[in-house]
Amino acid sequence: MATSRISKKEKEKIQNIIDALNREYGIESRCFLNYKTPWQLLIATILSAQCTDERVNQVTSKLFKKYTSLEDFAYADIKELEKDIHSTGFYRNKAKNIIACAHRLIFEYDGVVPRDIDDLTSLAGVGRKTANVIRGNIYNEPSIVVDTHVKRVSNRLGLTKEEDPVKIEFDLMKKLPREQWIPYNIQIITHGRSICNARSPKCEQCFLRDYCTYGMQIYKSNRK
Repeated sequence: MATSRISKKEKEKIQNIIDALNREYGIESRCFLNYKTPWQLLIATILSAQCTDERVNQVTSKLFKKYTSLEDFAYADIKELEKDIHSTGFYRNKAKNIIACAHRLIFEYDGVVPRDIDDLTSLAGVGRKTANVIRGNIYNEPSIVVDTHVKRVSNRLGLTKEEDPVKIEFDLMKKLPREQWIPYNIQIITHGRSICNARSPKCEQCFLRDYCTYGMQIYKSNRK
């Protein structure tokens, strides 16, 4: 854990947040996207851009029965694939990226989803978020996935002031213990969905409220 720019008070706050998250949600790693193989998770994560995990799981439950191998995706008819993934949004770009990604996996990586983040982010449609999903879930590499929930909750807790996902990722990497990176992803996504909503956060119910400047302000305002 990098501590050179973190005060003793902030370190105590971070540890209190970690302890509270671990008590409430546990530290077991799990993925919100359904998959059976590494390449299925890669495709599901590409589809998840600007789309809910629930919607992606609905789509992939049929998609992975129709396309049962990387070869099926690599040689798919793009118009047909667009129809199959239409409801996930941005379907034209996603279809193009999935086909290109499948091609490269077959011809450059022998059908194996790479582990290295530079290799992963060189694939069509794969940014750091998608790469970190793969690294954490497939290879158990400590990784921080900055989605909309992690961005929102981490800012409200004061763990970052950044808006750019990459800067947020590196802020959290500096402040959180390495062994907490994967659990933090799951815990904060769960918390963001159930308690710390974007429009109507349930601050009065939040077990992190005492460590959250935003939450305390909202809580006090609601009690007036």
